[in-house]
Amino acid sequence: MRTLLFSHCLLVLLAATSFAAEENSRPNVMVFLVDDMGVMDTSVPFLTDENGKPKRYPLNDYYRTPNMQRLAEQGIRFNNFYAMSVCSPTRCSIMTGQNAARHHVTNWINPTRNNKGPFGPPEWNWEGLKPGDVTLPSVLAKNGYHTIHVGKGHFGARDFAGADPANLGFDVNVAGASFGAPGSYYGENNYGHGQKRRSHHAVPHLEKYHGSETFLTEALTIEAKSRVTDAVKADKPFYLYMSHYAVHAPFHSDPRFADHYKDSGKPANAQAFATLIEGMDKSLGDLLDHFESLGVAENTLVFFVGDNGSDAPLGGPHEVACAAPLRGKKGSHYEGGMRVPFIAAWAKPNDKNRNQARLPIPADVVQPQPAAVIDLFPTILALTDTKTPNNHTVDGSSLQTLLLGQSDDSRQRTFLMHYPHSPHRSDYFTCYRDGDWKVIYHYRPSKASDDSHYQLYNLAKDPFEQTNLAESRPQQLKAMMQKLIASLDAHDALMPVATMDGTEPLKPKMP
Repeated sequence: MRTLLFSHCLLVLLAATSFAAEENSRPNVMVFLVDDMGVMDTSVPFLTDENGKPKRYPLNDYYRTPNMQRLAEQGIRFNNFYAMSVCSPTRCSIMTGQNAARHHVTNWINPTRNNKGPFGPPEWNWEGLKPGDVTLPSVLAKNGYHTIHVGKGHFGARDFAGADPANLGFDVNVAGASFGAPGSYYGENNYGHGQKRRSHHAVPHLEKYHGSETFLTEALTIEAKSRVTDAVKADKPFYLYMSHYAVHAPFHSDPRFADHYKDSGKPANAQAFATLIEGMDKSLGDLLDHFESLGVAENTLVFFVGDNGSDAPLGGPHEVACAAPLRGKKGSHYEGGMRVPFIAAWAKPNDKNRNQARLPIPADVVQPQPAAVIDLFPTILALTDTKTPNNHTVDGSSLQTLLLGQSDDSRQRTFLMHYPHSPHRSDYFTCYRDGDWKVIYHYRPSKASDDSHYQLYNLAKDPFEQTNLAESRPQQLKAMMQKLIASLDAHDALMPVATMDGTEPLKPKMP
């Protein structure tokens, strides 16, 4: 009888312990970040028709992304999700939860020289993020998370500490450095090491693959899987920042997928770009499968996101608007430059999982409410029960309600994109979206341009930005410019200067 009683008590204790462990377990998080991937660079339709249903366009039929489709079908995708129009500003915003106008990394960081542009603000943060800055991985690490960086960093210039993600809160850094483009995608070329050209962009830490046929995207995936395995064996929740160099130039064709596009009629670079997209997608699927093999998929939350608009080298009519039907591309002030794919899903849905019960993301839903990369920081901290340091300003807001497929009236439906630099596809501009309206202000320090100072669009009626309403809707323009200026002031934004040899800020003018 004592043996039976003891066995019963032991079973109850083990059950209680198991219940408590599940109750107290924190979700793993993967941010899967793709370089230069716009909202149209996928077979998954993000744009919708007048009824809010996904609508396919020709580019959706060109690309092959079955694992993005898999993730979208088991989660929620956003069709008005914004990033900064170039990479370093977005990456620092994900790390800090701050708009680029506040953290002052307002341009892509040239690793070796200050690329502010002739009239760019002298004080802009070319140095990048610094040790001691409040970052998402540093805060998570203090809360017991194993923080893993794999792939592109581009958080700081070469001679500064921020060039190494391990100085910014990551326990592990694989392949992250100061530059944004790889020396080579080919293992046969040692990813740029020892090459006559682009050796200054040689990808570090991957020596074991040198001389092999392992494409860079695959090597990074293998490394990420290994580091996740280590975290699971150590019984620690993990934060994986899976940051692919793909699909950034150079447009090196991934031989695993080249045959899929050889008869497409597209230019060679466009075919190579498509193989980079498909290779990235394979990486996503491999990681989802790996989480399943480790038994952690049900407890792993995945955020898929691009870092700026498309830079697809499609040629022809798409050379400028490669995000068609959206206007513009990477670096521009149009939607094609800053709208990016965003999907959130549990790696393996299970409504009985306690973390999933806390955040029951619906399947195959499109969320139309605007959101942005600055929202990832507060969202991830909230879901991991991690407190934001009191002395750190966060511009983003939690996505938790939106991730449930609901609207959230407590959130502002605004987005600020400030680019006080040159040269790029668009120079010296600020965009501000508020609800359906978007205003663009063009600074003209040299007064060499004949472009209008103002552009105004109603994105609900004119999603592809074809009709500038700046002259026909003067009161709306004035109201939007007031909000744009107020937002710049609230973020302590740095302005371009009036003359090359001067420091006088060139502030936006009211119409």
